[in-house]
Amino acid sequence: MNQPSEELRQPIPLLPTNGYENVKHVKRVDRLELENLPRGEFSRRFIELAENGMSRPIQVPVVVARGKKDGPIFGITAALHGNELNGIPVIHQLLRKISLRNLRGTIVCVIVANVPGFLTDRREFIDGVDLNHIMPGSPTGKMSHVYAHNLVDRITSHFDYLVDLHTASPGRVNSLYVRADLEKPINARMAYLLQPQIIVNNPPSDYTLRGVADEAGMPAITVEICDPQTFQRDPIRKTLQGMHRILNHVGMLPARAPLKPFKKEPILCDRSYWMLTERGGLMNVFHKVTNKFGKGDLISQQTNVFGDVIHQYFAPEDGYVIGHCVNPIGQTGARILHLGVPMPADRIEQFKETCSPENLASKGDV
Repeated sequence: MNQPSEELRQPIPLLPTNGYENVKHVKRVDRLELENLPRGEFSRRFIELAENGMSRPIQVPVVVARGKKDGPIFGITAALHGNELNGIPVIHQLLRKISLRNLRGTIVCVIVANVPGFLTDRREFIDGVDLNHIMPGSPTGKMSHVYAHNLVDRITSHFDYLVDLHTASPGRVNSLYVRADLEKPINARMAYLLQPQIIVNNPPSDYTLRGVADEAGMPAITVEICDPQTFQRDPIRKTLQGMHRILNHVGMLPARAPLKPFKKEPILCDRSYWMLTERGGLMNVFHKVTNKFGKGDLISQQTNVFGDVIHQYFAPEDGYVIGHCVNPIGQTGARILHLGVPMPADRIEQFKETCSPENLASKGDV
């Protein structure tokens, strides 16, 4: 059984029991103005993006770590889907470990990007819209579109780099994997340095936050930190270590030690897609995340409510399991398995050259 560390077992002074007392001193603003924040300090802000039906502001919590030295602005966002939580402790632990004396530039952490979804324990915004499918939103229109627009306009448009932290959706599980446009060397290196289990070549074109960053010329990756609605210690730790390597590579933090060869190389996928059910029924998936399978292998089968097998699903091609459904109830069109298509050998060699030790040793890679 995992036990808390000795540090966590030590008694610490507790904050006041009234939750509002803990945050009422945090300044409320309507946009991120980094030039007004002090160097060499951590600054907390609530940034207003919209208003609810009682004319009360909806504000996202942001922490800015501004180093004493000039440098890039590195943005990290979490919980853009409100019930995808593993990214939050990654941010908390990163901020606890950063030395502002050694930081060159500024790290901006949007701890909960979708506040209404977070508070209602749901993926979507309060009007049922997926924020990560409507970026960069619109200054007018539905509340979700205005919220998305203000998130980009008031916060993320200031970044020079973006790491967007996600997990699987409820009813599914994920590997620790990264989506990135691997044709862009800095994106490929950021993905590799995070050292996930799987890296998927995925040029953004679907109105995501990463897509908006890409259109602005901003290096950006999406990190899927395993499973939803939970804190998972090992994936959080691995993501945190990867974030430190990325910040070192772009010249913002000094390396704790020389970069050593990784024990296990990530699986490289050229693209990915979901296999979907053709019928409704109870579903059983036969593979776990990161498993490799061949064309024609049995992936899943469905039974009816009486237990009779009504359909079997076979792999349409060779692939890897990026993620899969764990909810046994699958109606017609339900997701079964996220299939990663292996990267061709020549593309793998190209990726290895891009992420060679010599290239990873360079600093300030933009």
